[in-house]
Amino acid sequence: MPGQAMAAPEPRGPWSDPTLPPDRRAGLLLRELTLDEKISLLGGDEVDGVLGGPDSHIGTGHGIERLGVPTVRYGDGPIGARQGEGTALPATISLAASFDTELAERYAAVVGNEIRCKGNDVLFGPTIDVLRTPLSGRGFEGFGEDPYLTSGLAVPWIVAARREGLIVCAKHLGAYVQEGAFGLAGSRLQYDAMVDERTLREIYLPPFEAAVREADVGSVMGAYNKLNGQYCCENQWLLNDLLKQEWGFPGYTLADYGAVHSTAASLNNGLDFEPWPALFLSPGSVSTAVHTGKVSTADIDDHVRRILRTMFAHGLFERTPQPPDDDLIDRPGHLAEATRIAEQGMTLLANDGMLPLDEATLAGGRIAVIGEAADRFVQGGGSSSMTPFSFVSAEQGLAERAGSAITVEYDKGRIPEKAAEAARGADVAVVVVADLQSEFTDKPDLDVDAGLYSFPNVEVGDPFVDQDAVIEAVLDANPNTVVVLHTGGPVLMPWRHRARAVLQAWYAGSGAGTAVARVLFGDVDPGGRLPVTFPEHEEDLPTAGDPQRYPGVGGKVHFDEGVFVGYRHFDQQDIEPAYPFGHGLSYTEFDYRDLQVEHRAVHVSVTNTGARPGSTAPQLYLGLPAPNETTPQPPKQLKGFAKLHLEPGETRRVTFPLTDRDLSYWDGVTGQWRIAPGTCEIMVGESSRDIRLTGRSS
Repeated sequence: MPGQAMAAPEPRGPWSDPTLPPDRRAGLLLRELTLDEKISLLGGDEVDGVLGGPDSHIGTGHGIERLGVPTVRYGDGPIGARQGEGTALPATISLAASFDTELAERYAAVVGNEIRCKGNDVLFGPTIDVLRTPLSGRGFEGFGEDPYLTSGLAVPWIVAARREGLIVCAKHLGAYVQEGAFGLAGSRLQYDAMVDERTLREIYLPPFEAAVREADVGSVMGAYNKLNGQYCCENQWLLNDLLKQEWGFPGYTLADYGAVHSTAASLNNGLDFEPWPALFLSPGSVSTAVHTGKVSTADIDDHVRRILRTMFAHGLFERTPQPPDDDLIDRPGHLAEATRIAEQGMTLLANDGMLPLDEATLAGGRIAVIGEAADRFVQGGGSSSMTPFSFVSAEQGLAERAGSAITVEYDKGRIPEKAAEAARGADVAVVVVADLQSEFTDKPDLDVDAGLYSFPNVEVGDPFVDQDAVIEAVLDANPNTVVVLHTGGPVLMPWRHRARAVLQAWYAGSGAGTAVARVLFGDVDPGGRLPVTFPEHEEDLPTAGDPQRYPGVGGKVHFDEGVFVGYRHFDQQDIEPAYPFGHGLSYTEFDYRDLQVEHRAVHVSVTNTGARPGSTAPQLYLGLPAPNETTPQPPKQLKGFAKLHLEPGETRRVTFPLTDRDLSYWDGVTGQWRIAPGTCEIMVGESSRDIRLTGRSS
């Protein structure tokens, strides 16, 4: 029962000595295990954990009482604990928009603490798959389209979650980039990602490599899909050759739920644990494979050693079991933290001077808040969805912030004509719209109404509300209109040049409404910068127009665009996006000067030249020389970023360190990282298309 005290584990043998190295302890314990006991550690139980009940875990790993091996309890997830109720953090894509490594630590500390208070030992998260197409149903779960940004934020995230005493499980390795094209085509359960090694090494694998080499992640989850002909959860090159041997990963691998296809192939090719449902790595299946000679006992020992070693390294043998207890959670503190994080992710896409709202000017006036999404808790679907302890809607947040001096009126925005009437005569109209991305299915297109489901238009009997039509109607009725987007990624905005301001608020979590209101009224500067390119047209995407690239043909998805993903593609093809990677406006202005290029560092001074405090995210891009005609380089690649909060007139000197790896490309001929001879272009600016300073380095 929650709150019930449980006894600390008793020492059972020499492996109980916490002064010994984890590898030594695992070896000592391994000798004492019977073959059946070893096999029992390879598969999970608690079949009903996926239902997310308050006292149920997402899965468990068997313990062995006679030797003091504790049960291991698993918890989702990357955006908050979905075991019962919890604090909903903004979607990971919102955190990515902050460009803030310190914020990534604070984010993970909240998630990790609640996962731990709910009695778990392993945290499924973060999701560090690089976004290939914004149609992807799980794009909101990750850090966007750039591997450097993803790596730079994932590492402090993992380190902070580990401080909570958890085994952190990074997911999903590898080239997991789609759910399926709104149906069976390109299903994540079946598609074979055909990716050349350079593209893997430069785009899709760096976040996982950083998680292993820099963050000491405890576990890595294999993806559903195939990679170059083999399922990821039985992929010899991916799990054994690369992850465990080349990168030196000492932890254990586990499968996504339902991603295992073969007992022998999985165990022989590097999978250590099947959490749920343990069908292929169940005791019966594994015992049969061993006794028929399909799996060796040496492989079984290696898998078990890795699991035990990770448990020892993270203190599970010394820990007093913690039953789920929500009373241990600092709910007000975590809500406040979630709100601050949401503010720093909110990205002001457009503003003609209308924002921030002036409460003195609006006193005695009226704000019309329009849209079903303004009165809903908006989040992504699937394993990241959760039930919040509490939440503040945009309508609530604006009403509370406006106070008694300003009238706030709300319309559901289901009928364009009624929305227009609500907006007409208001001093300001705020239209809040949302998409609904989800695991299990991709979006059919980039319209804001596209997704797994939308808002039912019960008033007129239509299946869905046409949110674009609502926005257009409001703009016709009131030019002083702000559009707030609660979306998991890019959407098309046919009305964007008419709106006076557009705020990308993402899926903003429990404190969404408070954060929206504080940003619109200028209590805080919008802190976000886009971690993903917003296209003007869907046909501008690198995967558009070629079914072999997406959603795939004959079960194969060809990554023919290579390293030209996201802004790299837009730059190479000279396509003007609606809003570029790295873009985001402030309520003040920043001056960049004094660029200094050294052998392994770039320095720049940034000054707040406006009259208000503000946030900016200086970004370093490199234009690397191409080694030959068959190895083209993107015009620019992100290789440094920082987050600054500056007072008016304040100047900060920023240093971007550079490593050999930052200057390298993957040479498929020699199978190693190499630096091509020639001149490197140095670019520093506020986005991938707003370069303020340039230089060169040889």
